[in-house]
Amino acid sequence: MRRQQAERAARQAASWIEWLGRLGYAAKGLVYGLVGLLALQVALGRGGALTDPRSALPVLLQAPFGRALLAVVALGLAGHALWRFVQALLDTEARGRRLKGLLIRAGYAGVGVLYLGLALAAVRLSAGAGGTSGTDVPDLTARLMRQPLGRYLVLAVGLVVVGVGLYQIAKGWRRRFRRELRLAQMSAREQRLAERSGLVGLLAHGLALGLVGLFLIVAAWRADPGEARGLGATLATLAQQPFGPWLLGAMALGLLAYACFTIVEARYRRMIVA
Repeated sequence: MRRQQAERAARQAASWIEWLGRLGYAAKGLVYGLVGLLALQVALGRGGALTDPRSALPVLLQAPFGRALLAVVALGLAGHALWRFVQALLDTEARGRRLKGLLIRAGYAGVGVLYLGLALAAVRLSAGAGGTSGTDVPDLTARLMRQPLGRYLVLAVGLVVVGVGLYQIAKGWRRRFRRELRLAQMSAREQRLAERSGLVGLLAHGLALGLVGLFLIVAAWRADPGEARGLGATLATLAQQPFGPWLLGAMALGLLAYACFTIVEARYRRMIVA
């Protein structure tokens, strides 16, 4: 009897984790869609702002029922963090205990920490307490550099971010994301949408992460936190290059494709919790 009760409780917990994880992918897609849309407006010369996911959260407050929407987004982001922790701890994708598998699982845990912080910022904003000040990348880099061996810590973080970016690019280019989707449940049209948005979106997101990581490496090399860039500042740097509006527009469309792909994941991603 106790065993049956334990199994039933485990199934119920797994169901809730999956539900929260799917909500998390949808919330992530909404936030990245907003980042991409704002960047596209800037590229087209129609106003807007260049933001990262954290600094895009206050924009949601301006929508109808903004605080309620932000609260739902906060729940989703927390759910995404929970799912990443489950991936890391339970090895849901059978990465194993060898070095490569452990590094990937550590990456999942790191993403979980980032999205947990993003969820907490959304909660504070929804409650009217602020939540984005003092959390920009140069400020965080400066704090890290003040620690023992701080420059090397920043260098290590930069290398990890570049590695994650390269992993995303390879995953998109080789269509490895198809293994993570329940393709049999998708129509032909949905499969085409997943294929195209996954390819373009993962390439764009991986490139953006790679650039952010390179700026961190430069900051460590020069011992200057001001050289670090978040996603918003990285997009601004692209806009300042020759053919800047075209580069920014291409990246914006790529981020919109990434947002579309994460929404596809919300519906069709394989999520084996237990």
